[in-house]
Order: sequence, then structure tokens, then C-alpha cells
Amino acid sequence: MNKAMKAARIHQFGPPDVIVIDELPRPTPGPGELQVRVAAAGVGPWDALIREHKSVVESPLPLTLGSDVCGVIEAVGAGVTDFELGEEVYGVTNQQFIGAYAEYALASAEMVARKPKSLSSLEAASAPVVAVTAWQMLFEHAEAKTGQTILIHGAAGNVGAYAVQLAKNAGLKIFATAGPSDLEYVRRLGAEQIVNYKTTKFEDVVPPVDVVIDTVGGDTRERSFSVLKQGGILVSVVSPFSETPQHRDVRSVFFIVEVTKARLDTISKLFEGGELISQVGTTVPLEEACMAHEMLAGAPHKRGKIVLRVTDAT
Repeated sequence: MNKAMKAARIHQFGPPDVIVIDELPRPTPGPGELQVRVAAAGVGPWDALIREHKSVVESPLPLTLGSDVCGVIEAVGAGVTDFELGEEVYGVTNQQFIGAYAEYALASAEMVARKPKSLSSLEAASAPVVAVTAWQMLFEHAEAKTGQTILIHGAAGNVGAYAVQLAKNAGLKIFATAGPSDLEYVRRLGAEQIVNYKTTKFEDVVPPVDVVIDTVGGDTRERSFSVLKQGGILVSVVSPFSETPQHRDVRSVFFIVEVTKARLDTISKLFEGGELISQVGTTVPLEEACMAHEMLAGAPHKRGKIVLRVTDAT
């Protein structure tokens, strides 16, 4: 008989207050899965999209929210050979992006990696989706190279902050947009010229660039085509493009992040080498997952990733 555990779940789609704390049996890992005793779980806008039934990922109700996870392996399913009991891991639960807001979660062994020793469990839970997103934007889709110029929108956000750091490490010349309270933070991350989007139109001051990284969308994304060099590329994770942009010889890409063990291992080396720093924002206990989602919707919170403290979170 499995022991019970707490999980933050939804039985209907809707606003943050549809989240309830249920008691459930601990899940048993199937083939290729790990059972993780969750120390901390990251909270991201994609969790809200699932809660609101606006996600491209479909999962039947009721469901446990959450994808970013950090914790200790308690059991392994058939076919898992890369991990051992008691190891600390971080990553994403599964391709449905659910199940992490719980005291025990199942995670695909192909979507987690060993936790960097330099990170606390809270820091590690904050990183997987946003750090891998930034990595894929820069190096897999934009194919950014040393010496190129890049414009990063939303540079103080969770994806944007990693994009700035990765671009700096790769030797790119970085232009960035941010709000007035975040200008110095983005400068410390490595941006050379930061545009206060509240007071200045970026297209008035940013020279032609090779790459635009878009985490904002809307009018900002559309205006960004005007600052791309011929042959340049705009990479967005906000929403699909409704049509092929009617612009000169430039490209645009929208994609959904794919968190894998290999990509996480790459990110881990950067954390261990001090080339990346995480930014944990407000932390709340699992029981206050509803409050965390109110923060996603605009309630006051610190800059950085919202993280749930679950068991033994540090």
C-alpha cells in the first residue's frame, strides 16, 4: 500500500483559486521513469496556461500542476540505467508538463539530469525550462556565433536573463530591453546597451542586429523585424506566427522548449563553472500554490523565478 502524499491539483480549469491540495497515493514509476521525492518545484507561465486550458499540451482532469522539479530519486522504473537511488536530480517531469507540484513526482529519465552541486534545490528547480529555452533559442534556432550582434527582449525575465548570460559567454554584442527598475541588473548580466522600453523605442537606438530573441511578443515582436540585418533571424517562444512575415530576407522561428538530459548536462556545466547564475524570486510552500499562481497573474513578487518549497527545500 502506497503512503499518501500532498499534491496541488486542479479538478476544473480556471483562475488560480481552482488549485486545491489533495492527498493521493505516491505514484509508482513505469518504464523509463523515476520517482522523485520533490524538494522544490518551479512555477512558470506555462503552468498557468495549463490551468486555464490554454496550453497546446492536453491533459485530462484532474491533474497535478507543475513541470520544473528538483529532488531525490526514491525509486526507478524498468529500463532506467543512468541514475541511482538517492541521487539528486533536476529537470522536467514529462512532455505533458504536469505532476511536479507534489511531495513525490514521476519524471522521465530522459528529461532530468544530476543536480549541479553548486545549486541549492530551490535554485535548481528554478532553472530547467527557462535555461534550456534560452539555450535552444540562441544556439539551436538562431545558431548564434561569436562576434554577432543580438537584441534580447525582456532581458530581466527568467528566459531573458539566461539569454543575456549565454550570449555574453558566447562572445556576442548584446542589446537588450528592460524596465526602469531592471536596467542595472541586466547590465550586470552582461548586456552592453540596455533600452528602457518605458521611455525609448528600441528601433530608434538599436543598430541592425543578426539575432532577435523575443520573450515579449505582440507589437514588440512585430517592430523587431525592422532592426534585423538581411539574413537575420527572430526567435520567439511567445506564440506561433500567424503568417510568414512580409519582410525582406529575414527569418522567424517559434518553438516549444524540449528539455532533455543532454541539454541539462550542458547547462549544468555552465552552472558549475560559474558562467551562469540563477535568479530565484519569491518562494512559497506547496500548500500556497494558489498564491504562487496569483503572482503569475500579477500579484506582487520578487524578480526571478517563483518556486514552491516542498520537502527539505534549501
